Amino acid sequence: MEKKSIFGLTIDQLTGWMLEHGQKKFRAQQVWEWLYQKRVKSFAEMTNVNKDCLALLEEHFHIHTLKQVVKQESKDGTVKFLFQLKDGNLIETVLMRQHYGLSVCVTTQVGCNIGCSFCASGLLRKNRDLESGEIVEQIMYVQKHFDEAGKGERVSHVVVMGIGEPFDNFENVVNFLKIINAPKGLAIGARHITVSTSGLAPKIYAFADLDLQVNLAISLHAPNNELRSRIMKINRAYPLEKLMPAIDYYLEKTNRRITFEYILLKDVNDHKEEALQLAKLLQDKRHLAYVNLIPYNPVNEHGYQRSEKESIMTFYDTLKKNGINCVVRQEHGTDIDAACGQLRSKQIKKANRTA
Repeated sequence: MEKKSIFGLTIDQLTGWMLEHGQKKFRAQQVWEWLYQKRVKSFAEMTNVNKDCLALLEEHFHIHTLKQVVKQESKDGTVKFLFQLKDGNLIETVLMRQHYGLSVCVTTQVGCNIGCSFCASGLLRKNRDLESGEIVEQIMYVQKHFDEAGKGERVSHVVVMGIGEPFDNFENVVNFLKIINAPKGLAIGARHITVSTSGLAPKIYAFADLDLQVNLAISLHAPNNELRSRIMKINRAYPLEKLMPAIDYYLEKTNRRITFEYILLKDVNDHKEEALQLAKLLQDKRHLAYVNLIPYNPVNEHGYQRSEKESIMTFYDTLKKNGINCVVRQEHGTDIDAACGQLRSKQIKKANRTA
């Protein structure tokens, strides 16, 4: 029997598991508190849980499966972790110190099949989806990083924007969201959590129907089909004619603001013309649309360059003059491997060279 991470169970699932294995219902709450409030490192530390229950837990679950391989710390306080999973695969997790709190960016897949032409995550094809517990453990590991520092800090915000397409691992990601949002667990507020998708239209409808109160971000990066299909292969399956109605459904269903991520690539999508097209595309939903303009972190393998500062500000000013709320994203970790997937890709190439 292959053991799973115990962090992959919601409180309801853990309660059901306890009952199925002949344990009292209250045992689930005890174990939950040990995991998320006392943050134990082994089942043996759960001193008020009986031996039979502990033996069952040891038999069926791992309590920690991530192994830190590399930790990079930036001058601005950003910390990038490279973790090894139990099967030897590598993933990245990033801690960012924001003015509003401590935010963690999690990975949801080993590699990525979306194939955006500018992204380091897609340099290595998808190997597999992460289990819910493997995503939760990323948060737990960063929280352990805080606990060991002894300053009383806690993870307050989560962005699901790491390696992989979250909506391509929909069920595990939704389970993860429910676990970290649970009141007597990590209790990270739904409105402090953001999930990003490159535009899997059917899953946007499904996500809207869940009514989780979790924020949604769309990796848009181009305002027309010709350009978007050129830099994002996903647009060939879900062009703007399919993506925008899904977004409209989400907005109508939830009445929640949606963020549009837009990486600025020099002489590719950063002209005033594209800014005007983007403003027109979002005009009818501008009361709930928010554009996040992202200066590009160059990836050697792709050849794209960062837009000039003047081009970024012209793009920003054009959107603002056309009534579109926008911001130029604050950069984090520019003195380390800043681009998503960059550290993992370098580590794997290094291992291959020495093999």
